[in-house]
Amino acid sequence: MNARTYYAPHGGLPPQTQLLTDRAVFTEAYAVIPKGVMSDIVTSCLPFWEKTRAWILSRPLSGFAETFSQYIMEVAPGGGSDRPEPDEGAEGVLFVVEGELTVVLDGESHRMVPGGYAFIPPASEWSVRNEGREPVRFHWIRKAYEKVEGIEAPRPIFVNEAEIAPTPMPGTEGKWATTRFVDPEDLRHDMHVTVVTFEPGAVIPFAETHVMEHGLYVLEGKAVYRLNQDWVEVEAGDYMWLRAFCPQACYAGGPGKFRYLLYKDVNRHMKLGTANPSRR
Repeated sequence: MNARTYYAPHGGLPPQTQLLTDRAVFTEAYAVIPKGVMSDIVTSCLPFWEKTRAWILSRPLSGFAETFSQYIMEVAPGGGSDRPEPDEGAEGVLFVVEGELTVVLDGESHRMVPGGYAFIPPASEWSVRNEGREPVRFHWIRKAYEKVEGIEAPRPIFVNEAEIAPTPMPGTEGKWATTRFVDPEDLRHDMHVTVVTFEPGAVIPFAETHVMEHGLYVLEGKAVYRLNQDWVEVEAGDYMWLRAFCPQACYAGGPGKFRYLLYKDVNRHMKLGTANPSRR
């Protein structure tokens, strides 16, 4: 396996001499949060977390992306939480990008290092702790689990990206591939978090337009990404947030791989409003 790299923010503040112009943008269809925006003054503290701060990249917003939230957590040595998730109906995915994280779920301890992926089912009893000597930084993606009668909730998953062979997209000779941590046909899961990899020069050759909402955090490299009607330059550390049906495409123009962590909601019927005649 080739060595993988994962970008992680470290905070700080830009100097007073820096120009204010940046690539940050929020539109009706998408948002781009560049890495330079992730400074100390935009972090949040969370209840029942010690020695921890979070960059909150996305949250449900009416009329925009409504299914998920995504944080980058930074936990200092000795920090963590014995009550990390306040909502028992929430499922979660953790993805470590720097440092070491210990997760205890149902009494079993799991040590996670960069590339480590964990799926935490709803109503789980779990805790997290940084038992190392350096800060640990990891993504935490949260979603309200959508139960379906007759389908059981998913089981916990602990794995590392290095242990999974990427699945090449058809007709691309492996230049565009997806590392999947969950079987796409497993209907217990109502969200997928994957790692997408493009070799230099690879493309998404059409404007994808679909119902899934997306969070895309660039782990490595750079590219030009099509968002709605705009082509936007993105690089490691940038975050893209897409509402449903926002057209998207990609051209990986950098000298190395372009890789991102991708969230999407899947495997569920669309909720219908009260205007449905069958509900009257």
